[in-house]
Formats: sequence, structure tokens, C-alpha cells
Amino acid sequence: MKMVNVMETIVKDVFMSNIGHLNLSCSCERCQADIMAHALNHLPPRYIVNPNHQPYVRAVHETDRDGAINILRVVTQAATIVSKDPRCGNV
Repeated sequence: MKMVNVMETIVKDVFMSNIGHLNLSCSCERCQADIMAHALNHLPPRYIVNPNHQPYVRAVHETDRDGAINILRVVTQAATIVSKDPRCGNV
């Protein structure tokens, strides 16, 4: 069975929904991946083995106001850190 970390999808959705507000110094694919990786390293994983459960896990995080704010906070911090020192060489 394949395991999936639902938090990856949640972080990507939060990041993409707020990308215009994050004041990124670079928004290349590498910087985006670095931001999401940094954020995921600071959030607890949420693994599932049944893909049918993904909507339920996502719903818990989307309806939990404190949890949703925490995810946005972590993504914002990751964006700030990566933007200060991008590893892509484009800036």
C-alpha cells in the first residue's frame, strides 16, 4: 500500500493560495519547493494509506481555525527564510 502525507497537499494549497501576499524575492520552482519543504519540516505529518480518507483529514485542518492559522504562519515563515537566502541563484 502507498502511504501519503496529506500535509503536503495542505501546505501546497495554502502556499499557492497566498503566494501573492508572501513578498517572495524569487518564485521559481526551486524556491517554491524549498519553501514547501521548509514548512513541511516544521509541521506534523498526517499520513494515510487509504486515499478515500484524504478529504476527511484535509477537512479537519481546514475547519480547525487555530490549525489553519498555524499552517499559514509556518508557510509564511518558510517563505521569509527562503526569500532572504534563495538557493536558486536567480536573485
